[in-house]
Amino acid sequence: MSAYVVFMREKTLDQGELDVYAKRAQTTVAGHEVKVLAFYVSHEDLEGAATEGADPGKAWYDSPLYRKAREHRFKGASYRITVVDGL
Repeated sequence: MSAYVVFMREKTLDQGELDVYAKRAQTTVAGHEVKVLAFYVSHEDLEGAATEGADPGKAWYDSPLYRKAREHRFKGASYRITVVDGL
């Protein structure tokens, strides 16, 4: 089963922390099948309810390596993160 993780930056708080996060986050994908489909492209929020499921995306998001890296993202910007089940 595949899953898609969608990151939407809402507000930058500290660019330096985001730079640290970007470097550390790259090392967290080892052991996870990752294929980047889009990166900072234009988008439009439409509507919808809370997202459920997507265990493969959650497994990476909660991995020990990514948990350390995301602390810098928390300090660097406000994000909305959604995990979507693949087909």
